[in-house]
Amino acid sequence: MNPDTTTAIKVFVINFLSIALQYLALAGLAWWLAYRLWKRRWARRKIIAARPGGPQIRREILLSLLTAAIFGLSTVATWWFAQQGWSRFYWDIRLHGVWWLPVSTVITTVLWDAWFYWTHRAMHHRWLFRHFHRGHHLSHNPTPWTTYAVDPLEAAVYAVFVPMVSFLYPVHPLVMALFMTFQFLFNLAIHSGFEIMPTRFGRSRWAYLISTPTSHVMHHETGRGNFGFCFQIWDRIMGTCHPEYDRRLVAMTEPLPDSASGSPGRPGEQ
Repeated sequence: MNPDTTTAIKVFVINFLSIALQYLALAGLAWWLAYRLWKRRWARRKIIAARPGGPQIRREILLSLLTAAIFGLSTVATWWFAQQGWSRFYWDIRLHGVWWLPVSTVITTVLWDAWFYWTHRAMHHRWLFRHFHRGHHLSHNPTPWTTYAVDPLEAAVYAVFVPMVSFLYPVHPLVMALFMTFQFLFNLAIHSGFEIMPTRFGRSRWAYLISTPTSHVMHHETGRGNFGFCFQIWDRIMGTCHPEYDRRLVAMTEPLPDSASGSPGRPGEQ
């Protein structure tokens, strides 16, 4: 086995384990807090009141671990392209200055949001949905475990993003680490099943810009509209924002009197 192959295997194993362990630890923590320890305290913020069952969670964990492996392969591809001198991946921060790190992180996040919206929307085409996106939508009531629970072909579409970006502009591994951490945490939040935005957020100007768990849960619930990831802009511009989303978000983030309990009228309540 030549040195490059050995290094590639190490890169894959390290990245697969880091992604898988991050997923298991943080999704597990979110599940324990929201569905066990503080389930009564957070009950009013549960977007769909029904609790997902064990078969769904087991399926989500298996799919997510497969996604972690595919993302690990993406990291190997990014490393290999850099080794060949084909991409703009670099290691020395001094080459582009410290200022470029936050700037390129923001650029990467904005590009990712556009990539996610358009590929996600495309995968809702009847033929593509069956092959790329059906596994994710088996979870009509998402949980923290749903975060990476996508079909292998869908995972590959998202995994292509990192090596692709490394050809567009200079990218430092620290930027990729920050971006991957951010996208995982945001992904975890919007799949949590709970609305985490502050009280009255639904009536604020930020509601037009920032995506929310309510937005994404409604996408899982209805199978249409709300295709965006961390921003609402593409959905607003393209007219794919669910017509009931704004009303639902206001209802989820309105304060209740101290004497009020529960959340009557929520979808999924018995």
